[in-house]
Amino acid sequence: MIAGSMVALVTPMDAQGDLDWSSLSKLVDFHLQEKTDAIVAVGTTGESATLDVVEHVEVIRRIVKQVNGHIPVIAGTGGNSTRESVDLTRAAKDVGADACLLVTPYYNKPTQEGLFQHFRHIAESVAIPQILYNVPGRTVCDMLPETVERLSKVPNIIGIKEATGNIQRGREVLERVNQDFLVYSGDDATAVELMLIGGRGNISVTANVAPRRMSEMCSAAMAGQVDKAREINESLMPLHRSLFLESNPIPVKWALHEMGLIPDGIRLPLTWLSPAFQGPLRESMQQCGLLG
Repeated sequence: MIAGSMVALVTPMDAQGDLDWSSLSKLVDFHLQEKTDAIVAVGTTGESATLDVVEHVEVIRRIVKQVNGHIPVIAGTGGNSTRESVDLTRAAKDVGADACLLVTPYYNKPTQEGLFQHFRHIAESVAIPQILYNVPGRTVCDMLPETVERLSKVPNIIGIKEATGNIQRGREVLERVNQDFLVYSGDDATAVELMLIGGRGNISVTANVAPRRMSEMCSAAMAGQVDKAREINESLMPLHRSLFLESNPIPVKWALHEMGLIPDGIRLPLTWLSPAFQGPLRESMQQCGLLG
C-alpha cells in the first residue's frame, strides 16, 4: 500500500528554463534521507503542463532509477486528452513507475459520465495502479463523490487525491468507497484532518521543504495520535499558507532556491516569486526553522 507523506516533487530548472538533472538527483537524495514515503514525479508541482513528452518521461525514468525501489514513485500522467493520457501512462509503466496519478481533464469541461469513461478507458488500457486526482480549483472540473464511487470499482484504479480541501467532501468519498480504496489529501492545510478520519496520506507541496516533519505528521495522524499530528501540523501552518501566496509551484521553487537545493528556474507562463511575497515566505521559513 502506498501511504504517508508523498512529495509532489518540483522539477528543477536553470535560469533559462532548461531541466537541471543534477539538482533533480540532489532532491531525490534529500527525500530518501528525510524519510519521505513516496515521490510524485511531474504532477502539478512538477510543472507537467509545460514539459514536453520526452522531458516528462525522462524525469520519471531518472527518478525511478535513482530511487531503485526504496520508496514508490507515482508518475503524473493525466491530461485533457484521453489518448495522450493513455500514452503517458503506458510510457510511465515502461520506465518502471509504481503507479500513476491522473488529474481530471482540464479546460474541456467533461460531464461526470465523460469523466467515468475517460478514467475507465485509461485503466483498461494500461495495467498499472492508477490514482485519480480531483483539483477543481485548477481544472474547473469537479469529479463528484458518486463518480469516484463508480470508478473505485474499476480494476487498476486504487485511490484518489482529493485536493478540494473540503473535509466533508473527503468524508463522503470515504463513506462511499471500500476500505481498500486509498483516499489521499492534496491540500496541506487540511490533510491532517482527512487522515484522522481515514485518509491514507498526503500528496504534499510542503513536503518539498519540510519532508521529515511532514512524514512524522502523516505517520502520527494515520496511527490515530491526534494531539501529536495536530501539533506538528500547527507548527507547519505558516508554510502551508505561504507556499500558496502565488500559484504553485512558484513559491515552493523560490523556497527551495533559498535553501540552496535548486537554481532559480521556472517556465513561462509561470514567473519567479514576486518581490512583495518573498519577505513573508522567508519569514514563514524562518518560523519553521528552515532558514537561519
